[in-house]
Amino acid sequence: MNQLILGDNLEIMKTLESESVDLIYLDPPFFSNRNYEVIWGDEGEIRSFQDRWAGGIDHYIGWLKERVEQMHRLLKKTGSIFLHCDWHADAYIRVEILDKIFGAKNFQNEIIWYYRRWTAGKTFQRMHDNILFYSKSQKFTFNKTYIEPTDGQKTKQEKGWDRNSVMIEGKRRPQLLVYNQDKVDQAVKEGKINLSEFARVHVLGETQTTASDVWEINYLNSQSKERIGYPTQKPEALLERIIKCASNEGDLVLDPFMGGGTTMAVADKLNRHWIGIDQSVQAVKVTDFRLQKQSTLFSPTHTLQLYKYDYDTLRYKDAFEFENWIIQQYGGTSNTKQQGDFGLDGKMQDGTPIQVKRSENVGRNVIDNFKSAAERADRKLYAKNRKDKQPVGYIIAFSFGKGAIEEIARLKLKENVIIKLVDVAEFVPMATKPVVTIKIKELERDGKGNSKIEFTATGKSEAGIEFYAWDFSFDEKKGFKPEAILDKSGKQEWIFKAGVHTIAVKVVDNDGLESIETIKLKVNGVVKRV
Repeated sequence: MNQLILGDNLEIMKTLESESVDLIYLDPPFFSNRNYEVIWGDEGEIRSFQDRWAGGIDHYIGWLKERVEQMHRLLKKTGSIFLHCDWHADAYIRVEILDKIFGAKNFQNEIIWYYRRWTAGKTFQRMHDNILFYSKSQKFTFNKTYIEPTDGQKTKQEKGWDRNSVMIEGKRRPQLLVYNQDKVDQAVKEGKINLSEFARVHVLGETQTTASDVWEINYLNSQSKERIGYPTQKPEALLERIIKCASNEGDLVLDPFMGGGTTMAVADKLNRHWIGIDQSVQAVKVTDFRLQKQSTLFSPTHTLQLYKYDYDTLRYKDAFEFENWIIQQYGGTSNTKQQGDFGLDGKMQDGTPIQVKRSENVGRNVIDNFKSAAERADRKLYAKNRKDKQPVGYIIAFSFGKGAIEEIARLKLKENVIIKLVDVAEFVPMATKPVVTIKIKELERDGKGNSKIEFTATGKSEAGIEFYAWDFSFDEKKGFKPEAILDKSGKQEWIFKAGVHTIAVKVVDNDGLESIETIKLKVNGVVKRV
């Protein structure tokens, strides 16, 4: 399942299965020695910033190296890693980390991402980042990439060619010219053409050429439609090229420094599974909203793992989904068959059964039924646990009634049967979600029934407010599709045509918990809240 995870990527990666990931892209904080490295400004990011800056370049390389070691463990043998860096530390990263962990022989490319933007300086303007591409073995996934050629690469199309035409020209710089890609594929299949003999393939009419290791992809400017307010946000075109070339549909992509969530957004569009990790609450929630905005009825779902959870969200979520999630959080394995399971929902590593009750004040009848089910499910294990004075089973719920607690005590004393009652709050930290209110103020109208309106959201939370997100054409059936994803001030201005409009705002607090508030406005010469 696709996952967004809040936390230290080192500790989280240690819990993931070895050789389970097909592609890793990471854009770790650059060794730039400047405070603009702190982007979100929340506690998790600041803590990470301090960790990697404690002792200069050696400390930074050590901090990154132990994380890349985990990434190497997670990659399948056919997997690859693309590490994004710049001139500050690219040489150190390649020699001290990637060559040592992946092996110099598995270095595939140093990709130069070239972009155009104005920068000041006494020397040549720095207009590129480096992306170091290593595979885990010599047998790795790689899909050939074609791009639009630049003006200097274009070849004048010959007149009078038909679809059967194939022309080879140039001895010093061999070049294969074809009318249509299907003819190339067919000629290769029949052994008439060996593509390795040619420097470049050019498809006439399609004007494509094989990609080199210099990628000219525009940097996201302040007016870009992709912009979400994240200063170092990478363009989707960059991640699309990486994901397409080094993975296939259904593969698993990991981004352990997900930042603004571009990797997740692109992987989702390209039908890859994905895991995104970040230590910043804002990074995780911004990515969550970004995925909500682009989702359709057919989009796969994703889970969100935070430090704390809202009681109402857990208590009233889908029962089967809750059972699976809560058992995994407790360290068990869910029962996916749902038949012939004696009503049990999962088991611990040694097979001891687990039952989950998504309710409060669980009564004695649940204890009686569970005891019987646990014994019938595995009589040998039940007898062994009873003899060893270990729990014969676990019941997880939000709270237990007096009758259940008394029966547990009686069973232990009189029958030597231990059933462990587990309150969800014992292992899933919970908090109260924030609240939010909205005020409106009409700023101006144009005489055609259109109005410019100022919205002010005020959130309250014991943990403190992180940011707001706004959907100015909210449709409950389609879900929350924010036009403004990262609003730190809680103020927005929007122009509305005459008619009835539904506006929704979400507030996110420092624990990553959220609340939504909606209002309806009727705009027609005057603005009324309905």
